[in-house]
Amino acid sequence: YFYKMNTDKIEPIHVQNWQLKLAKNYSPNYVRIIQGMLAIAFDRAIVLGLAKKNPARMIGNVKSRKPKIDFWTLDEFQKVISLLYKGDYYEHYLFISFWLLFMTGMRIGEAAALQWSDIDFETGILSINKNLYYKTMTEYKFVEPKTQAGIRDIVIDDDTIKELKEWKEVQQKVLTNCDFVMSYSGIPTSKHTLPRALEKLAELAGVHRIKIHALRHSHASLLISMGENPLIIKDRLGHEKIQTTLGTYGHLYPNSNFEVAKKLTGKLTYTPATKSVADYTSNQFTAEYHKQVN
Repeated sequence: YFYKMNTDKIEPIHVQNWQLKLAKNYSPNYVRIIQGMLAIAFDRAIVLGLAKKNPARMIGNVKSRKPKIDFWTLDEFQKVISLLYKGDYYEHYLFISFWLLFMTGMRIGEAAALQWSDIDFETGILSINKNLYYKTMTEYKFVEPKTQAGIRDIVIDDDTIKELKEWKEVQQKVLTNCDFVMSYSGIPTSKHTLPRALEKLAELAGVHRIKIHALRHSHASLLISMGENPLIIKDRLGHEKIQTTLGTYGHLYPNSNFEVAKKLTGKLTYTPATKSVADYTSNQFTAEYHKQVN
């Protein structure tokens, strides 16, 4: 947008118009990120003597909006997963892919990069230490997780271990040397394959459509419904800060205040005093009360 403009000629009105143009195609939160990058660029331009002011900071950033969290309940997911026939090789691949995403809360890039060597079947520990950048069937590579917190271990349940072992046995009968867990052809899963299948299955199951990333939200929702500690959820999802977890999923804790009140009932026990020890009867506002009582 600013390519043909001299840095020192960019005015606040130009930044304002740029923001408005972005807002037509992108979410407010994405515009905020780009606006922040522009402001940093102008800060540097001032240091280098290429500009005297920062019009991006003069305009200010757009207001953020809390994104709507879409997810499937346990019942909805069960309706979908029950439609997949594990006797069919491709459907078994879809089954394990959706099962794994729902039961671990992994990002799709983390799950696509997952290799059999990342899973310790004895301890049940699944190690996440990379993402997959997928461009084409022949062009893909491992990249580092987006944050340091993304490098983590997830302890998986016995049912998931059982399903993974079953899939590994089936997969290796077809692909004798496949390292990727979520693969039916020897190469990582395409970024289009699972979303298309999820959309079709949702329609067949009669549940609302969700994006593939919403399976991650579904995992968090499931843990919250089970009463899990937010710190545990933070660690499983690989969030860097607890504020991210609470800011994203805090509203999913239903009636928690009522639950707290129930738990507090009966916690305090005491023996009522039979006479005044502190002797506050001399207080001018309460003395009249004591006269009337006596």
